[in-house]
Amino acid sequence: MDKLRMHTPDFTDENIARLAELFPNCVTETKDAEGNLNRAIDFDQLRQELSGSIVEGPQERYHLDWPGKREALLTANAPIAKTLRPSREESVDFDTTKNLYIEGDNLDALKLLQETYLGKVKMIYIDPPYNTGSDFIYEDDFAEDKDAYFERSMQVDEEGNRLISNTETNGRFHSDWLSMMYARLKLARNLLRDDGFVVVSIDDAEFENMKHLLNEIFGNDNEIASLVWDRNRKNDAKFFSVGHEYMCVYSKSKQLLRDNKIILREPKPGFEEAKIFFTNLRVKYNDSWESIQREWRDFYNALPPSDERKKLGRFSKVGLRGPFRDDGNINWPGGGGPRYEVLHPVTGKPCKVPTSGWRFPQKERLWEEFGNGRVVFGADETTVPRIISYLFESDGQVMQSVFYSYAQTASVEFEELMGAKVFDNPKNWRDLRRLTSYLTAAEDIIVDFFSGSSSSAHAVIATNADDGGNRKFIMVQLPEAVPEVTDAFEAGYKTIAEIGRERIRRASKRIKEEAGLMGANLDIGFRVLKVDTSNMKDVYYSPDTAEQANLLDQVGNVKEDRTAEDILFQVLLDWGVDLALPISKETISGKTVFFVDNDALAACFDVGIDEDFVKQLANRKPLRIVFRDSGFASDAAKINVEQIFKLMSPTTEVKSI
Repeated sequence: MDKLRMHTPDFTDENIARLAELFPNCVTETKDAEGNLNRAIDFDQLRQELSGSIVEGPQERYHLDWPGKREALLTANAPIAKTLRPSREESVDFDTTKNLYIEGDNLDALKLLQETYLGKVKMIYIDPPYNTGSDFIYEDDFAEDKDAYFERSMQVDEEGNRLISNTETNGRFHSDWLSMMYARLKLARNLLRDDGFVVVSIDDAEFENMKHLLNEIFGNDNEIASLVWDRNRKNDAKFFSVGHEYMCVYSKSKQLLRDNKIILREPKPGFEEAKIFFTNLRVKYNDSWESIQREWRDFYNALPPSDERKKLGRFSKVGLRGPFRDDGNINWPGGGGPRYEVLHPVTGKPCKVPTSGWRFPQKERLWEEFGNGRVVFGADETTVPRIISYLFESDGQVMQSVFYSYAQTASVEFEELMGAKVFDNPKNWRDLRRLTSYLTAAEDIIVDFFSGSSSSAHAVIATNADDGGNRKFIMVQLPEAVPEVTDAFEAGYKTIAEIGRERIRRASKRIKEEAGLMGANLDIGFRVLKVDTSNMKDVYYSPDTAEQANLLDQVGNVKEDRTAEDILFQVLLDWGVDLALPISKETISGKTVFFVDNDALAACFDVGIDEDFVKQLANRKPLRIVFRDSGFASDAAKINVEQIFKLMSPTTEVKSI
């Protein structure tokens, strides 16, 4: 019976396998320190494969480099023997929610999510810690002090004297931050769908480096835009008030977006309100179009010029298809368009041709649009036909790249929600709601692996309430300790993760109440999972290292402090099963059996497993089933398990831990 790995995959091996498919002649073998043969890549040969000319040695190229880059790549690819342990008591609607809140280092979390969510995430939004020029950018493997950095980057001699000068704004500070981000973004890219997007909030300090980093990982051809968020004025600035931040937006594959003719649009401000207003006018005036048009125009004319909704008043005429305007230009953009003859439908004479030619390449297309009510002719042939646009049939408008969002507003609103100032500078959830609505659809998955106060989770739930969607979020946050001399600590919060979870509870409750009947099926829960060491003892991974004196301690390969549900979630990770699927628990012949998504997976980690019990499970015909290796009543029972399933449920995949 096959055993589950119970650790994340080695991405180096997977990358070599992918390259072997494309360039089999670039795969070679090397010996490790123990003399064992391992597959490796002949990089000189690979460089030649990717070059249109003879490659004789290292070539100069445009790229971003820094001390620690190779270590960061190695760290991203290295496997870990860790797991996600469920925490029911900290969750909301654990058994039914599709949302996840993961507490732990996001580098570990991203590795653990690789198999389960590979190519399934539509949008990744992150607001990483900004590089403020301190010695420690982020507490992980890349944090180091000055001496360690200079030694690693070969900037000190054997006596410890510095070989070159290094200002505080260069080298170590940027390198540590880049290494931290590089490993995480490399892993994050794997999670994105081919039509997915990554959005990174960043300030001036690392904007250029972030662009280079994203260009390298996602490809500069996949850059969508750099949005500018004007957040506040800083009157204490000496030269200029730099109060803006950026959002770098990249796609996984812009070419796929083009091939599928995907465009991004958002509703015009006041669009939904206008639809309701127009519907009420039709009822009020019983489809008397003159009266409807008069009140429609009066309403929008009365709005102040600064009101974004006033632009809807351009659709000043009304009819069965709603408000419309019939003054659209039918010219070919840029000039040089076709100049075919179009006969006026009433006079039968050739119409005046637009200055730059007709917008439509063929005459047939123009008449097709006329039949669809999208082209209107003048009283006679002396007037150029015009395009009709209907407000309620519009694709919406493209989002602008520059926004104003006063930072203090988000802070005040968050303080009101939480009852105290428990977090500095939270992101405005309304801005993130707008992005979520713009870049995702009803069933998509959104990930934030620097989730902080959980503004992005707030935004996802609010977006679902707006359009009836079922978007799912995955938040990841390090349980960073809250300083004791803070309002957050006095309010009872010990970590940033606790603040984030409480924000989701409070915000989602408010959203659901305000949504009324529309929020009846709104998913406001989240399943809390915590990054931890593997549930398996060391003997599971290296049985040959067990010493005879400790053999009795190694009879069970699962740690004593781990529950059956802990083991189940590590099995889900190893098998690549969705961590948000519903889980039920049944007692069969006195033994506890977990069923994930009905019969997608069955698991029993009890002891005393015999043939009769296995036959009952085989009758359920699950797609997958897993047992504890030491749980069988006898060696004969273990041997017979696979045979029973082959006879009774041949499609079931059987494994053990």
